[in-house]
Amino acid sequence: MRTIVTRIEHAAKGDGTVTFMTGNEPVTKTWAEVHHGAKAMAFRLQEQGIGHGDHVAVLGPTTADLVTAFQAIWLCGATLVVLPLPMRLASLDEFTKATKARITNADCVAVIIDPDLAPFVEPTPGDPPLLPLPELAGTDADADRFSAPDYSEDDIFVLQFTSGSTSEPKGVVLPNHVVAANLDAILEAASVTTSSDVMVSWLPLYHDMGLVGFCILPMAAGLNLVLGAPQDFLARPGRWMEWISSYGGTATAGPNFSWVLATRALKNMKEPLDLSSLRIALNGAEPVDPDSVRAFVAEGERHGLRPGAIFPAFGMAEIAIAGCFPKPMVGLTTDVVDANVLEQDHLAVPIPAEEREGNSNAREIVLLGWPVPGLEFRVVDPASNEVLSDRKVGELQIRGTSVTPGYYQRPEANDELFDGDWLKTGDLAYMLDGQMAMCGRIKDLIIVGGRNVYPQDIERAVGELNSVRTGNVIAFSATGRNGKEHVVVVAETRMMENLDEVRSQVSDATLQTVGVPCREVVLVSPSSLPKTSSGKLQRALCRKQYLDEELTLV
Repeated sequence: MRTIVTRIEHAAKGDGTVTFMTGNEPVTKTWAEVHHGAKAMAFRLQEQGIGHGDHVAVLGPTTADLVTAFQAIWLCGATLVVLPLPMRLASLDEFTKATKARITNADCVAVIIDPDLAPFVEPTPGDPPLLPLPELAGTDADADRFSAPDYSEDDIFVLQFTSGSTSEPKGVVLPNHVVAANLDAILEAASVTTSSDVMVSWLPLYHDMGLVGFCILPMAAGLNLVLGAPQDFLARPGRWMEWISSYGGTATAGPNFSWVLATRALKNMKEPLDLSSLRIALNGAEPVDPDSVRAFVAEGERHGLRPGAIFPAFGMAEIAIAGCFPKPMVGLTTDVVDANVLEQDHLAVPIPAEEREGNSNAREIVLLGWPVPGLEFRVVDPASNEVLSDRKVGELQIRGTSVTPGYYQRPEANDELFDGDWLKTGDLAYMLDGQMAMCGRIKDLIIVGGRNVYPQDIERAVGELNSVRTGNVIAFSATGRNGKEHVVVVAETRMMENLDEVRSQVSDATLQTVGVPCREVVLVSPSSLPKTSSGKLQRALCRKQYLDEELTLV
């Protein structure tokens, strides 16, 4: 198996390009030009003493220089550690603390940094030096003087920190051979054609989907890439769809909330777009809401979108990125099951089509496809570890060629991570004719009166209320004075009056959706719910803030 650097060098000999959408005007470079600049920067890094086996952190917004720095680190034979950007200005102290912790925990020897962010990460004695990104740009002569070290398939290519949605972020070790195996799996499972596919992304490069799926993959395979930044998308979500239309994008991806924003943008478009080229519209990183998908398809069809392009998938940092994919151009497929049986008996019993309409007990679950080549899935009983048959809900476990060897310097976490050679995901799922259906996270499960209530069911229903901000609802359980568990819902709202009515609406939506009353509704200010650097809801932290009375109430 070739190392990723060998693949990058081969891809640089092709015609593939990357178009950077940041700044006032798009800038297009060939991968050959990026590679030349990376060799020059790699020489400058070698002058700083950075070499084979070192860990180097990078902190900065999505730019051509940032992507060049990634490749320069790999050319030196070093390991890349991409640091998350601050999500909210109000949490800068927490950002500084978390950033320094990642730098320390990853044993970084240097931090390549955008100068605008340097004041937030000022080194103290003993900290690795900060290397301003603009000062690392090399010359043609530097590129010629670069001397490549010996690369190994076992070298750690990326140290990818988990999102921290249910626990403290941990550094996932991704050696060359793990990343390479996952890239090969993506290319095969998604039927990628390097000569014609065009990838379009705004995803953050510090998240596994953005870094591995929409940076390393096109860079190593020579695919055409159109790359924007998260802030460009969030400022005007319609840009994402416009990029696909303008550049003939064939593959793109985003979490469920981003497709909701894209739907609204398409609805407000006065001029038609051309989305007919799109064949992979990957929805992942958070629970896929089938109603949101159908709403996107309805708006997208007016702009030429083919419904078959919808591509609900599953992935995680511990397997580089891709876990299971549906067949391309099949579109959304779901399984409608009895919610009561699912919650009480952990069994996905299908409801016949003729009994679904108006059935409040019907729960529609999105099927996420089959394991990508090189991976195997199984579902086990979390208590007995017995392998379960189809439609029985248990913990999803994975083994195969793109599974991480573990977390960096976290032996206690690694002991809990594996059952032999099976990776324990912590996800509740079931299998159906080889496909995987995701139900939720084990740690997030709400157990009330002997029933297993999935928080995302509550969050989805409450998020549809006009008085609540979609995608900004968290449900969890708390222990009452009688020792019994009850449901708490925390929701962001812009309403400043009629709050009792809003609470009543949230409570009613909870009861109607899961059949369990909501003991307490907590309304908080916009942008105050805790989220990970990749935008995932942090239910455990929200629960702690609730118990500690630290939530920002309206």
